[in-house]
Amino acid sequence: MRRRIGNIIGKRSLATVGSGLVEIPDPRDLVHLQFRRFAGCPFCSLHLRSFTARREEIDAAGIQEVVVFYSERSALAPYVGDTPFAIVPDPRKRLYVEFGVEPSWRAVLDPRVWWPAARGVLANGLRLPRVWRGETPLGLPADFLIGPDGRLLACKYGAHAYDQWSVDELLALARSVVQP
Repeated sequence: MRRRIGNIIGKRSLATVGSGLVEIPDPRDLVHLQFRRFAGCPFCSLHLRSFTARREEIDAAGIQEVVVFYSERSALAPYVGDTPFAIVPDPRKRLYVEFGVEPSWRAVLDPRVWWPAARGVLANGLRLPRVWRGETPLGLPADFLIGPDGRLLACKYGAHAYDQWSVDELLALARSVVQP
C-alpha cells in the first residue's frame, strides 16, 4: 500500500547490517527512510556515495539516514562496510510491501538510467554487479521523510532505478518542514 503525506508511521526497531538497531521514527530527528535495490546495485552505490560525501550537511539538518535493501545481511556487508548510515537488510521485502515499494521493468528500461548505470559500473572497476538469490534488478527506489512524531512529511516513489531524492532535494524538504 502506497504511503501518503500525513500518514503515521508506527514505531519500530529495525536490525541493521552492523548488528545494531535503528528506531523509526526518531524522537529527536527527521528520518530519511530510503528504499534501494540490491547489494551490488551500481545506482545505489553512486547514490550512497553522494550522501556519504555530504554527511555533515545531512547531520547538521537533523536528518538520520536509514537505508533499506532487499538483500541478505551477508550480501550487503562487502558493499556497505564504510557507509556511515544505518543499513537495513530486508530480504523478505516486508518493509517494501508495507510501504508500497514495488519492482517494475521501468527500473532498467527507462533511458534515463543508462548513463548512471554506466557511471556506477565504472566506479566499481568495470565489475558488473552480482545479483544474489532473491534479488532483482527490477526494483524501484523510494524515499520517505518521517517526522519525530511518526508523521510522513514527504515521499517519492521512483519512476526508474535512478529516480530518487538528491541531497539538495532532501535538505530543501527538511528546511520546508522544520518549524523555526
